[in-house]
Amino acid sequence: MVDSNDGRRIVELRTQLNFHNYRYYALDDPEITDGEYDLLIRELRQLEEQHPELITSDSPTQRVGAAPSDGFTQVQHTQPMLSLGNAFNLEELEAWYRRSKNLMDDAEFDLVCELKIDGLAVNLTYQNGTLVQGATRGDGTVGEDVTQNLRTIRSIPVTLQGDPPAHLEVRGEVYLPLDEFRLLNEGRAERGEPLYANPRNTGAGSVRQLDPKVTASRKMQIWVYALGDMGGHSGPDNHWDSMEWMRLLGFRINPNNKLCHSLEEVHDYYLSWLERRHELPYEIDGIVIKVSPFAFQNSMGVAGREPRWAIAFKFPPEQAVTRLLNIGINVGRTGSLNPYAVLEPVLVSGTTVRQASLHNAEDIHRKDVRIGDWVIIERAGDVIPHVVGPVLDRRTGEETEFEMPKFCPVCDTGVVKPEDEAMHRCPNTSCPAQFFELLKHFVSKGAMDIDGLGEQWCRILIDQKLVSDLSDLYKLKKEELLELDRMGEKLADKIIGNIEASKKRPLPRLLFALGILHVGSEVAELLAQRYGNMAELAAASEEQLTEISGIGPKIAESIVAYFAVDHNTDVLEALRAAEVDPQHEIIEVDPGQMPWLGQTFVVTGTLSSFPRREAESRIKALGGSVASAVTKKTSFLVAGESAGSKLDAARKLETQVLDEDMFLEKLRTATAEIASAERES
Repeated sequence: MVDSNDGRRIVELRTQLNFHNYRYYALDDPEITDGEYDLLIRELRQLEEQHPELITSDSPTQRVGAAPSDGFTQVQHTQPMLSLGNAFNLEELEAWYRRSKNLMDDAEFDLVCELKIDGLAVNLTYQNGTLVQGATRGDGTVGEDVTQNLRTIRSIPVTLQGDPPAHLEVRGEVYLPLDEFRLLNEGRAERGEPLYANPRNTGAGSVRQLDPKVTASRKMQIWVYALGDMGGHSGPDNHWDSMEWMRLLGFRINPNNKLCHSLEEVHDYYLSWLERRHELPYEIDGIVIKVSPFAFQNSMGVAGREPRWAIAFKFPPEQAVTRLLNIGINVGRTGSLNPYAVLEPVLVSGTTVRQASLHNAEDIHRKDVRIGDWVIIERAGDVIPHVVGPVLDRRTGEETEFEMPKFCPVCDTGVVKPEDEAMHRCPNTSCPAQFFELLKHFVSKGAMDIDGLGEQWCRILIDQKLVSDLSDLYKLKKEELLELDRMGEKLADKIIGNIEASKKRPLPRLLFALGILHVGSEVAELLAQRYGNMAELAAASEEQLTEISGIGPKIAESIVAYFAVDHNTDVLEALRAAEVDPQHEIIEVDPGQMPWLGQTFVVTGTLSSFPRREAESRIKALGGSVASAVTKKTSFLVAGESAGSKLDAARKLETQVLDEDMFLEKLRTATAEIASAERES
């Protein structure tokens, strides 16, 4: 007799899973994590095993995915595209292996291990070696015809090599490489558009675009992982050999596949990639284990829509759902106010997570994350967990929106937010939250070069209240240092001597050492060449600063904001009193030796002639300046291969774009101009 509660729960689970299948496969917009889905399908499968009389053909356990979208022609698969069963721990994997051995009367067989790519499964059909059709998996029986889109993916061969059979179908996983995903999101961020959630959904959406040009622009890739229908052709007799055979035909086969002779080898493979998966340029969520001999596969058969001869050994879920209790603020070393989520503790990838990153206030508002929400947490590898977004269906109306504080929570200085930046900042460089990092930077070799004051002694000087701002360094006495634990006379003399010597450092070094936001060593050189001393720079306006080639509005705004803080100007006055006030000789440059003076370049993409760093050095040697972002003041964008979002920005701003050949010609012309000027002089 069927328990009525079990019957109701089965109906409830089927309804939920069918809905989530539709969201995942048809809309590419899931509402729950893979881990939550796996728990639901497992519960349903267990209940159906207890009550087999309740299993129906439309149960999610008997189907692979969701019905295809109406936007594409439907394709009937010659052979069903099956869905893999899952193992979530070693015990479940061992149970699958025992069942497989029992089905084959304990015969020995090899196993093939493959990385489980987190992408979109497709079926490719070739007639006489030519690609004639590409289809998505759909519900496993009927998919969508996306041939024109798949043709744009360069790693999918349009024509096969060697001697393929007259009719050949192969299965593969199309995916969006992580670098391409990041570039897409960088471009969307620059345009103020919402960011894509993850590579899997973005890749699936890219394949299912009605305009193939969109798919082509996203540089998708494929790994082919299985043979399909071969029209009666025999081919290799095992899966491992079939992979090599397909590789010789021109298909892209994952080089990380491994032939294993025991379950121990399989487990070693799993543990190896569990640790190393974030070294890959694509996402994986586990490994797939297949019985290699095709005769054994045929004999073992299929249970429902899952092959008995294969299983997915899933990695621990890297997403989880928990309650957002509060939003706190950390002040970073550059004064950035970094929001973080205070969470109800939740287990993610085997680690208990209590806090997660929220990036910045704009990201919080774009995702509509509110205090009290149930939120999705993601943890990839060893990186800090971050909040993906809220679970809107679980919102009660009692949640509160987040507001960034108007004053620094550490030093109470008024917070500033540059107009074109996402971050709010504390402009007080002596704020205790950031002063330790500033002091380390100030004494470092590239800045004031005070040898002997390493990280440990910087911390001690602050903790002992001997140094609370940069000018205090120049008030230190040898007797004070000797009172510190483990401070010897020789080291104290060295530190005092090097502090004294640092007074002679040139103006660009001091400007760099101050830690002004966006003022690196190159910008410091530009500023020193124009103004010559700290007092003149402090009096400069944003408009005057942006007249300098290589100084954009963001840098100018940051410099003016620095000198607008009373504490910063007090520290500079104290440094001046301590004789730290270098003067810089302004040298007039012969324009004949610097033909690119006043021109700003941005270099992006990959150059074949030399590394990007060398290209930037050559630009500077000819008087040009190099920037990291394309703005209205950019003179030229040097665009190598895979130029990405910067090329889009240059076209939008109508900035002149130089490909590599044009850039090399421009270099040759400039060099010839210099040689001509030297001959005339």
